[in-house]
Amino acid sequence: MKALRFHAAKDLRVEDIPPPTAPGPGQVLMRNRFVGICGTDLHEYAGGPIFVPTEPHPYSGAVLPQVLGHEFGGEVVAVGEGVTKVAVGDRVAVQPLIMPRGGEYFADRGWHNLSGSLALVGLSWHSGGMSEMALLNDYNVEKIPAEMSDEEAALVEPTAVVVYACDRGRVTAGDSVLVTGAGPIGILALLTARAFGATRLFVSDMNETRLALAREVVPGLVTINPAKEDVGDVVRAATQGGIGCDVALECVGNERALQSCLDAVRKQGVIVQTGLMAGKGSVDFFQLTFKDVEIRGSWCYPTHSWPRTIELIASGAIPASRVVTKRIALDQAVAEGFEALLDPAGTQLKILIDLSR
Repeated sequence: MKALRFHAAKDLRVEDIPPPTAPGPGQVLMRNRFVGICGTDLHEYAGGPIFVPTEPHPYSGAVLPQVLGHEFGGEVVAVGEGVTKVAVGDRVAVQPLIMPRGGEYFADRGWHNLSGSLALVGLSWHSGGMSEMALLNDYNVEKIPAEMSDEEAALVEPTAVVVYACDRGRVTAGDSVLVTGAGPIGILALLTARAFGATRLFVSDMNETRLALAREVVPGLVTINPAKEDVGDVVRAATQGGIGCDVALECVGNERALQSCLDAVRKQGVIVQTGLMAGKGSVDFFQLTFKDVEIRGSWCYPTHSWPRTIELIASGAIPASRVVTKRIALDQAVAEGFEALLDPAGTQLKILIDLSR
């Protein structure tokens, strides 16, 4: 079968590889339909291996070269013994976190994301979404309703990230929310905050093209370019009493963006660090204490959030497909996908690979 495999930084190859074996007990074989290119995939391509193991993974055994892709969905074509949650012909979205069954504190409670022994489909597993087929555990697939499209199935994973971030920020009806970063995660965070009831939304980004895209996707949004305006001043001027926003979601992984969040959030507000920082960052701890602010981390999502995220998308509450700006074939993935997303011009948000093309 055809697959896109990561060999080393700047070395992605579309190759013919053997198809997966027949599913064993508790396993599901699926034909992939759409897969998204994630920021994590871009980091691997630009400077990896990072999450892709160079030695066999202690649980999964996965090692270079690795089929990429953890944002995907498709159709079940075979199931192994004991599988009851899905059947052949079901359309599914993939939850890519993998852990051994039993005996691990966090995994036993549905918090696979908090385990230090985590493996991920498309990064440290023998299958990935950037291939024609994938072999997964039954708990890695969730049936999607008829009203959800195949494209939307590939958007459940990144949407689950921001649903969890909004949960961590306790976003609720009537809140004002700042998001730093107008990339796909940032814009999905804005759509999710609105679905949670936030009524005043702000986004900051230094790329004017991205800000224009954000305004198209999220009507009524206030956009801020921190190279031209002070983020905190803009937010305070547009919030009741000039006190700042209730919640700030940092979706860049940038120290200056985090500091902007601390400046813009009101006293006793909440900051959620969603973006991954490359190194150790710092904040103004005097302001953190003086403003009585809470900073919370947000890493991936609990696996039990999958049905809820699917419902939020399928119902139209989170119109996740608005972030899709391009659809390409697997053979075009490097030039028209990875390289296009690394272009500083920032003309693309979410690019989906159509495995049927």
